[in-house]
Amino acid sequence: MAEASGEMIERTDDVFAVLETPLSPDAIAEAVDDPGAGGVVIFSGIVRNQTDGRPVKFLEYEAHAPMAEAKMREIGGAIRARWAGVRRVAILHRVGRLEIGEASVLIAVSAAHRGDAFEACRYAIDTLKRTVPVWKKEHFEDGEVWVGLQGG
Repeated sequence: MAEASGEMIERTDDVFAVLETPLSPDAIAEAVDDPGAGGVVIFSGIVRNQTDGRPVKFLEYEAHAPMAEAKMREIGGAIRARWAGVRRVAILHRVGRLEIGEASVLIAVSAAHRGDAFEACRYAIDTLKRTVPVWKKEHFEDGEVWVGLQGG
């Protein structure tokens, strides 16, 4: 999306999706490929083996996909309004059971210059964590905990 006279205009070449299948860094890199880009930044959120020192067995993610994807599109629109050099944006979030080491979220931003790509990608993950309705259930040896929207 881009801002013109205060209005957001959606870009159809951006990608926003909630998926049940494994996420591919190669596929998201292709999604933001643009001949006008001088830099591409990819963030990959990975399932780690512990939370606050407590061993994690696996995670489960749930989302209302249409609502989550709409919020992702809003993030894309805000990025385009703030960083004019951004060429393409892709945000993917996985749902279902994820094992240690699997990617739960991939964000890619291509921009004319690396600074815009880095800043926009950081903005995307920070905003996603606060606003996109995705919930995770952390499974531990001694129990489980649901975690909702976070402060980052």
